[in-house]
Amino acid sequence: MAVTYDKAYKVLAQQENISNSKAKELIDRGVVKVGDQKVLIARGEIRTDTKFNIKEISKIKVIFQDNDILVVDKPAFLTADDVAKKYEGAILLNRLDKETSGVMMFAKNEDFQKKAIKEFQANRVYKEYVAIVEGKVVEEIEIDKPILTTKDRGMAKSKIDLKRGKPAKSTVYPVLVEGNKSKVKVVIESGRTHQIRVHLNSVGLPIIGDAIYGRTASNINRVLLHSKVTKIFDYTFESSEPKEFRVYDFNS
Repeated sequence: MAVTYDKAYKVLAQQENISNSKAKELIDRGVVKVGDQKVLIARGEIRTDTKFNIKEISKIKVIFQDNDILVVDKPAFLTADDVAKKYEGAILLNRLDKETSGVMMFAKNEDFQKKAIKEFQANRVYKEYVAIVEGKVVEEIEIDKPILTTKDRGMAKSKIDLKRGKPAKSTVYPVLVEGNKSKVKVVIESGRTHQIRVHLNSVGLPIIGDAIYGRTASNINRVLLHSKVTKIFDYTFESSEPKEFRVYDFNS
């Protein structure tokens, strides 16, 4: 029997009995794999007998809300704008990359938004992340390197640029080491686009699952970076680590 090919999103749509647009959306979100490989290009040609695996996207959970602020636990594979669309009238206060999970905050009114922006600008917002990296981290590391972000066809890309970059500081604390992998806590000042991913890679500690700045792994299909704790004014918000962060047995 002859082998036939078609565009990946069309094959997926037929296999899952969903629309072409829904199939393309799933591939664009990064949740579709063939074996251990993520399907990256929805319009790429693929065998029509290909079997896909689709990762289910977790639900958005509300961590806290009052008259001024709404805080949610963002799952991986949703953009900040995807989440914002769910809460009409809420004003986004902090962005997370599509594959980064954790604490995301919205202002419920313009007065609170203005106050919160001043806190961010003054570096008075505490932002703590957890990441799993390639390499052994056994002592505290301070990374103080300016970051330049450029856009190409709507996609942001960041790099260390000592001349043109904006100030960025990340402090890395060891949590657990297993083999040549480490779980680390990262506390950032400022909050440049892709700051933690770029900073960790710049000191030889690429984040596992990061296809752009870090190190891919066959059993991981997302960037292992999670916004764990955020403190602003008298509020403290925490999101527990997703199960992907327990994928390595750090206690053995």
